[in-house]
Amino acid sequence: LVCREFFKALEACHQNGWAKWTGGCNGVKHELNMCLRKERTDRASKNREGARIRRQKTEEVWKELHQDD
Repeated sequence: LVCREFFKALEACHQNGWAKWTGGCNGVKHELNMCLRKERTDRASKNREGARIRRQKTEEVWKELHQDD
């Protein structure tokens, strides 16, 4: 996992029950959330680019099929 170090840091913070219940781990959790957000947006961008390329190829094939008519 890309965000493994953030998961481990949050787990370690949660071992301290006092910090867990008084907001002492909020900063670590925020860093984890930011890492996961970045991974999600990167994946979405990659998927969007792939979809754009597939759509272009499909449109080219349709144009070729209609030119033969």
